Amino acid sequence: MGAFDVISVRKQFPALDEGAAHFDGPGGSQTPRVVADAVAATMVAAMANRGHLTAAERRADEIVVAAREATADLLGTDPRGIVFGRSMTQLTYDFSRTLAKSWGPGDEVIVSRLDHDANVRPWVQAAEAVGATVRWLGFDTATSELDDIAPLLTDRTRLVAATGASNLLGTRPDVARIADQVHQAGALIYVDGVHLTAHAPVDATYADFYACSPYKFFGPHLGVLTAAPELLETLHPDKLLPSADVVPERFEFGTLPYELLAGTTAAVDFLAGLGGTGSTRRERLLDSLRVVEEYEDSLREGLESRLAAIPGITLHGHASRRTPTLLFTVDGWEPSTVAARLAAAGVNAPAGSFYAYEPARHLGLGPAGGVRVGLAPYTDQSDVDRLVDAITRLDD
Repeated sequence: MGAFDVISVRKQFPALDEGAAHFDGPGGSQTPRVVADAVAATMVAAMANRGHLTAAERRADEIVVAAREATADLLGTDPRGIVFGRSMTQLTYDFSRTLAKSWGPGDEVIVSRLDHDANVRPWVQAAEAVGATVRWLGFDTATSELDDIAPLLTDRTRLVAATGASNLLGTRPDVARIADQVHQAGALIYVDGVHLTAHAPVDATYADFYACSPYKFFGPHLGVLTAAPELLETLHPDKLLPSADVVPERFEFGTLPYELLAGTTAAVDFLAGLGGTGSTRRERLLDSLRVVEEYEDSLREGLESRLAAIPGITLHGHASRRTPTLLFTVDGWEPSTVAARLAAAGVNAPAGSFYAYEPARHLGLGPAGGVRVGLAPYTDQSDVDRLVDAITRLDD
């Protein structure tokens, strides 16, 4: 495994020159220069709809193919099963409506109270539209670990929606084990990998559907879904008559954003260079993300112990496996006020429930949520020190 050089990494992010300490990565990471350059270069190059006749057509096609290959390398899946969309939320709504075409009364769908609402409401609404039953998987409020799913699974279960990591608490449930249970019951599993993908090596082959967002791992704003091409062949979304019916294009509506796909490829290549070694991009990605995970965990453990020692602070969620993400509240302070005081000190750590409606409600935090601290590969010890110092000076 290679070494992680945070000083070198930070130099790649122009946004850091503004001087803020960024703990807002769970909502969208900062962007390295190479990604911005890839987007800009595509915008000013000759471009056309995909084809093979002109240089502009070929360039567009090459960008799409390269982005599918890069994303498949990141997720350990087949490039032929990579679907691009406006966002993870949009893709999940599209696939929920498509899958629900085969559901009806008596069928069951399981959603988790640990999940971002983008992996809850699309399934709840799709099930309700066709008369299917929704079952809820809860979690322990003390440990933020998911309950046992086995009692909820029946021969009528059609799909389970679960998160790879909570965007609110950082909890990383053993979703691969859950997937095994789901498959034994004859159902499908749809995994929200948005928060996980930026922080750990991923092999998404355990999931029938795995969705993520490049802008959480240094890329542009769009969504990605991966599934086995053979599974995608069985699904038939509503689409325009003249649009392509081949997989994966049948799930991509309208012209793809070529500049964003070029930026996605650049982001994956950037990830692969964060200390990773190996002869293939996949090997470098796995190695780099192990390096990143070790670095982020070290920072997070130190920060977590320091926050826990500050009087009046409550840390929410204490899972044994987690991303470098912490949620806290301060006695006598509204989370939004704490976030505003931190922002005034040049520390970007936002407050709220961050669309994690169910977990915030289940924890008794409601819409106000808490202050979320997310570490990233560009976070260094001085950022952590600034955060802790600003929290201890809230009354100043």
